[in-house]
Amino acid sequence: MTHAEAVYGFYIPTVTLMGVGSHKQLGEQIKTLGAKKPLLVTDKGITDAGLTAQIADLIKDDTGCEVVVFDETVPNPTDKNVADGVAVFKESGCDMIITLGGGSPHDCGKGIGIVATNGGTIHDYEGVDQSTQAMPPFIAINTTAGTASEMTRFCIITDTSRKVKMAIVDWRVTPAIAINDPLLMVGMPSSLTAATGMDALTHAVEAYVSTIATPVTDACALKAIELVSDYLRPVVANGDDIEARDKMAYAEYLAGMAFNNASLGHVHAMAHQLGGFYNLPHGVCNAILLPHVSRYNLIARLDRFVDIAIAMGENVEGLSTREAAELAITAIQTLSRDIGIPENLTALGVKKEDLPIMAENAQKDACGVTNPRRPSLEDVIEIYIAAL
Repeated sequence: MTHAEAVYGFYIPTVTLMGVGSHKQLGEQIKTLGAKKPLLVTDKGITDAGLTAQIADLIKDDTGCEVVVFDETVPNPTDKNVADGVAVFKESGCDMIITLGGGSPHDCGKGIGIVATNGGTIHDYEGVDQSTQAMPPFIAINTTAGTASEMTRFCIITDTSRKVKMAIVDWRVTPAIAINDPLLMVGMPSSLTAATGMDALTHAVEAYVSTIATPVTDACALKAIELVSDYLRPVVANGDDIEARDKMAYAEYLAGMAFNNASLGHVHAMAHQLGGFYNLPHGVCNAILLPHVSRYNLIARLDRFVDIAIAMGENVEGLSTREAAELAITAIQTLSRDIGIPENLTALGVKKEDLPIMAENAQKDACGVTNPRRPSLEDVIEIYIAAL
C-alpha cells in the first residue's frame, strides 16, 4: 500500500472535562451513562491521600449510587491484579467502571472492563483490537499529568509469568468520559510530577517522529512539547502552582492525543521491559531512555528533531540541520537533570546481564513498529548499554 492510499484513524473519548473544578461534574456524567453501581478502581496511595473517599462521597451525594471501591491496584498492574478486580466487579453486581489515579488504576480498570464483558483472561487481549464486546460504561478521573491513560486506547498489563508488559491496544477500552482537574493533581510529590511529566514528553516526541504521524497528531505533539518545556520545571519546583498544574494537564492530554493515534516507538518498547522485569517506574525509565533512543533515531528524522528543539526553546539560528537536531537531545537531557531524574539505568539497579533478554522482548513490543528507524537486536542492546 502506498502512503497516498493509507487510512489513519483518530481515537479520543466522547467527552473530556478539563480545568479547575471539572471533577465536580462527575455526578452529572454518571447520570448520562445510566449506571447504578460503579466500581471505583484506584490504589492505596490515592485512598491514603483521601481522594478515594472524596470521590466516592461526591458520587453518592450527587447520584445516590452505591459505590464499590477496589483500591488494590499496584504500580505496573498485573494480570492477577486485573483478575482480582474482575471478581469484585462481578460479585458486587457492578455496572460501570470509574478509574481514579494515574496510569496504573486506568490500565487496571481497562483490563477489568474488557475481561468482564468479553470473558477469558487479560492475556487473550494482548495485541490490537482483540475484543469483540463493548466495555461497561467507563469514566476515567486523572490525578497525574503523564500517562494519558485516561483518554487512550492503550492498556499495559504485566504478565507475571513472563515478566513482560503486555500491550493491549483496543479502541473499545477508550474511556467514554475523561476528567482532568488540576485540583486533583496538587498533592503529587515532586518526584512523581517529574517522572510523569517526562512520560508526557516522551509520548509527544515519539508520536512526532512516528512513521504514521499525521498533521493532526503533529499539532498535538508539538504543542505538548512546548507546554512541558515551559511548565514542568515550575510545577516540580512548586506543586501548588495551579496554573502550571493546569498547563501540564493539557500537555499530557495533547501528548495522549498524539500517541493514541500516531503510536510510539522504541523508547516505550524498551521501557516496558524495564517495568516488567524490574517493576521500575515507567516515567523514569522513559526519561532515561529518551535521549539515547532519540540519538539512534536522529538520522531518520533530522528535520523533525529540529522542530522538537525549537519547541523546547532552543535557538537554532545559523546552525546546520544536524547541529540543530542534536539540540533536541541536549534540551531533553537538561530538562531531566533540572527536575532530578536519575542519570542512568544503573542508578535504578538494572544489570548488564539482563539486557539481552529485555532487548529480545523489546523487539516484540507493538510500540516499536512505528519507530522511525529499524534497530537490530544488537542495536537495542547497545542503546540499553549506553543508558546504563
